Amino acid sequence: MLQLLIKSIKINKKILFTLSIIFLILILISCFFLSSKSIETKNIIFWNKINLDLSKNEKFIKWVDFKITSNALFQTAKLDIESHNSNSKIKYNWIELLAYLACKNGGNFKNFNQKDLTKLVDQLKNGKSMSDITKDMKYYNYYYESYSAVLSGFIGNYSIETNNEDGSTYFQDKYGIKAFLPIARNYSFSHYDDFGASRSYGFKRSHLGNDLMGSIGTPIIAVESGTIEHLGWNQYGGWRIGIRSFDKKRYYYYAHLRKDHPYVSGLTEGSTVTAGDVIGYLGMTGYSIKENVNNINVPHLHFGMQLIFDDSQVEGNNEIWIDVYNIIEFLKQNRSSVFMNNSQTKDFVRKYNFKDLNI
Repeated sequence: MLQLLIKSIKINKKILFTLSIIFLILILISCFFLSSKSIETKNIIFWNKINLDLSKNEKFIKWVDFKITSNALFQTAKLDIESHNSNSKIKYNWIELLAYLACKNGGNFKNFNQKDLTKLVDQLKNGKSMSDITKDMKYYNYYYESYSAVLSGFIGNYSIETNNEDGSTYFQDKYGIKAFLPIARNYSFSHYDDFGASRSYGFKRSHLGNDLMGSIGTPIIAVESGTIEHLGWNQYGGWRIGIRSFDKKRYYYYAHLRKDHPYVSGLTEGSTVTAGDVIGYLGMTGYSIKENVNNINVPHLHFGMQLIFDDSQVEGNNEIWIDVYNIIEFLKQNRSSVFMNNSQTKDFVRKYNFKDLNI
């Protein structure tokens, strides 16, 4: 009898403990629902405010996959430049032409069809406007804004110093290519499309540029006018220069510059450079925490271009770097002539002065 009583007491304790737990859970659930109504009300107010704020902010492009071939760049640039330098009533805009073609080939210019460009030119000649032609193209505005971010500093009005027959010089206004190859005229180099190739120093990552193989000391040229944003040592890039275009859309990265004397004299962060200026010298520095070390196996210039549509894309996981291989191929036709102007420092400068008339 005693054993049964003890056993029933133990069972009752278990039941009582279980009921207490269930009761506690019910109290917590009821508290949660009571408080959630207050939280929900606050969230509605909060998200309405956020949505109002977001509606005021312009949406920006998060990614650009630049796959325009050098052939397409050459053809559209030629149409643009010739139409502006002739008496043609139709003035072509190469970025508009490229955006239209991208809609036709899905942004992959390996599928570029010459007939598409011919048809577009014929339509424009016959009086149709780009807005009429592209009004039903869903992604035209995206491609136009993306390609403008890449190429808007490449063609336009400029003035360049030109020689007279008597040896004097004058400035001649022109319309055409105003961006320069990053390797000076009369200096050889080689390259291949290595964008996205694997790199392992420090951590496994993708190569976000184009390596231009050349000789140590080759003068490096500013592709476009802009402001020097970064100058100095970087563990991965060695001695490097970072230049932001004046419209803030493009950031040019020049890395692995020469040991001991990587830059032209007088270059400082915050100073401005003009397209075609000598900014530094090809080398093989980098892959070292210690400064001024040659740990790169082959002398070359690492050249990269970053696109910036919003300040959040300047640094971090949101950075947009594009494949510049075909841009280098395109810029081979416009190289800056240089000469050594200081025998003591062995610094080079450009031969012909240049003014960008679109700035």
